[in-house]
Amino acid sequence: MRISSVTKFFSKMPILETDRLYLRDIKQCDVDDIFEYSSDPRTSQYLLWDVHKSARYTQEIVDLILSKYKSGEYNDWAIIYKGNQKMIGTCGFTKIDSENSTVEIGYVINPKYWGMGIATEVAKRVVSFAFENMKVNRVEAKFLFGNDASLAVMEKIGMKFEGYNRESMLVKGKYMTIGVASILRREYILNQKYEENK
Repeated sequence: MRISSVTKFFSKMPILETDRLYLRDIKQCDVDDIFEYSSDPRTSQYLLWDVHKSARYTQEIVDLILSKYKSGEYNDWAIIYKGNQKMIGTCGFTKIDSENSTVEIGYVINPKYWGMGIATEVAKRVVSFAFENMKVNRVEAKFLFGNDASLAVMEKIGMKFEGYNRESMLVKGKYMTIGVASILRREYILNQKYEENK
């Protein structure tokens, strides 16, 4: 997987779909929906960024994202809930290591939609895109210690918990312990065959 291939994939975000969701690029019309969940302290409790204090700040973030889309530097999809066409979060790649054919996924879901299996559904689709379209060898995800719900999502989509890196990241002024889970290409293929033969 070359850098040029990554740019090709994300200079124009592909539209992905699941039973209840579709994934597209983030748009200006999403600002209010993004502010709704980004201003909720529950959303950012286990994330690297803090709550959005104003809709103007959210607008500035969206403007930055749109500029990065143009150069293929931003790799997150907006999650649209088909039931009401609402933008309820994002999912995508927080890190792409072309040299080692590895990507790291991340996801954020509006707390109003927690407990519905949304994170599992969308993460599974993005992992599938990484293996099927980008042809990577490894997909990993990281989480802050204590975020058991996020680890549960990772395990539901076939990832294996690898362990904790103790106080390895400075987050909001505090050194935090970070958990890592991953799935390899060969494991993904085996899981797909198992699902097909069920």
